[in-house]
Amino acid sequence: MMQGHRHDLDGTCLMRAIPLTVTALAAALLLTACGGGGKSSSKTGSACEIGGVSVQIGSASVAPKAGDTGEIPVSITNQSKACTLDHFAGVVLSAGSAEAKVPALKGAKAQKLKLAKGDSASFTISYVRGNAGDKAALTPKTVKITLPGTTASRSFPWSYGPVATQTASTGPNASVTAFQQVGD
Repeated sequence: MMQGHRHDLDGTCLMRAIPLTVTALAAALLLTACGGGGKSSSKTGSACEIGGVSVQIGSASVAPKAGDTGEIPVSITNQSKACTLDHFAGVVLSAGSAEAKVPALKGAKAQKLKLAKGDSASFTISYVRGNAGDKAALTPKTVKITLPGTTASRSFPWSYGPVATQTASTGPNASVTAFQQVGD
């Protein structure tokens, strides 16, 4: 690296720290190139939105009686520009005026998935069937699905029976798994 020299009034040689200046400048340029944490202008950085992706509920493994567990697969296929799924899907069970948010599966870790046009992902809604007519059970009429980072939702009829509540009546005894890439 190049160093410049300068002499003080008494003739003492003083060295300038050009390498330090160059290093600081290079670091500043690198931070600027990273975008500084602001919104990404990358086309693959935008959240997947309902309308740009299709959302479908697949064949469910319905819980046949109270206390049994049922599973409902939900698939998402990107039909638009590349997008990202970054967190869990929002799932709300609606029974008229009563709504209950379905939490993420305990211990599950969301993964960031990038979907190119034509790519698919899926997640599962698991639930414990409640007793019909039980005041503690929720009898949903619809399930509303929202993709992470967006507000648009899509509702589907709920035909899987009543859903039990958690022990402390803190919500439905149900959960949502993380998104999984489908296919290659």
